Amino acid sequence: MQTLKIKYKRHRFPSQIITHVVWLYARFNLSLREVEEMMLERGVDVSYETIRRWTVKFGPVITHALRRRQPRPGDVWHLDEVVVKIAGRSYWLWRAVDQHGVVLEEILQSRRDKRAAKRLLVKLMKRWGFVPKRIITDKLRSYGAAKREVVPGLDHLSHKGLNNRAENSHLPFRKRERAMQGFRSPGTLQRFVSMQSAIRNRFSVPARRRFALNIRYHRLEAFDAWKSAAKLA
Repeated sequence: MQTLKIKYKRHRFPSQIITHVVWLYARFNLSLREVEEMMLERGVDVSYETIRRWTVKFGPVITHALRRRQPRPGDVWHLDEVVVKIAGRSYWLWRAVDQHGVVLEEILQSRRDKRAAKRLLVKLMKRWGFVPKRIITDKLRSYGAAKREVVPGLDHLSHKGLNNRAENSHLPFRKRERAMQGFRSPGTLQRFVSMQSAIRNRFSVPARRRFALNIRYHRLEAFDAWKSAAKLA
């Protein structure tokens, strides 16, 4: 996979401030103006429009680097889709997570049918390079139809009660959607959710590390990964 280069030259602010602003905006449910206010309190006078431009320019590149460092996921995949309104039109955000809650892929599509489900499955296996032991979905028939075309022998459990893992993964996105008062375009949404999930995957503490010392070590490791991805190390 090709490594994208990050260039901070010809910017008025140093790279440490730029990447910190991008991290704040993508990691927490903050608006651009709230990040602007937080930075001003710290003595950094940067406009919310500049923060938006930094996020658009540097966010996807850092996200790409973080995703390249993401370890191999679990072998049980939960698939689900959620409707999103953009400029009065309905879209479907298709998401896959593993049994540990790690987000594996997100695709915004205009339809909720077999073709869309097939695209998600194909992209998942192409990205991770293996076929999972099992997929778990709700009762949407498109998943079964897509699975029969792509991997007929794959174990597939279809039951709404078993898919809480995927449904819960939508909650951070929904909270952010409300804070941002929606998205302006499909491209903006796709770019943001990819960035949000990559950062959340790295910084969220797994259940097996829910002790004070382990949480601290996990966060320190996450900050090191972020600095490396942002070329600050």
